[in-house]
Amino acid sequence: MARVVVDVMLKPEILDPQGQAVQRALPRLGFDGVADVRQGKRFELELADPLDEAAIERVREMARTFLANTVIEDFTVRVEEPVHVRPEERL
Repeated sequence: MARVVVDVMLKPEILDPQGQAVQRALPRLGFDGVADVRQGKRFELELADPLDEAAIERVREMARTFLANTVIEDFTVRVEEPVHVRPEERL
C-alpha cells in the first residue's frame, strides 16, 4: 500500500483568521520570532492500487474536485515514503 498526502492551504491573498489568532498567541506563550502562521488541512490517503502516475493523477483530481476549494485554496500532492523506526525508538 502507498500513502499519498494532500496538503491544502489557503491562497496567500486569502485572510487566515485562525492563523492570525495562533500567531498572536505564540508570544504570550513564550514563543517569539514567528513572523507568520497559516492554517491548513492534511489528508493522508492509503491507496490499495499500485502507485503509478495514473494513481497520483487520480488523487490530484480528488483534491481538485473534493478535498480543496480551489477558489480560495491551493493544494499539493506528494507520496509519503514509509519511515522505518526500530521498536526502541518509538515514543
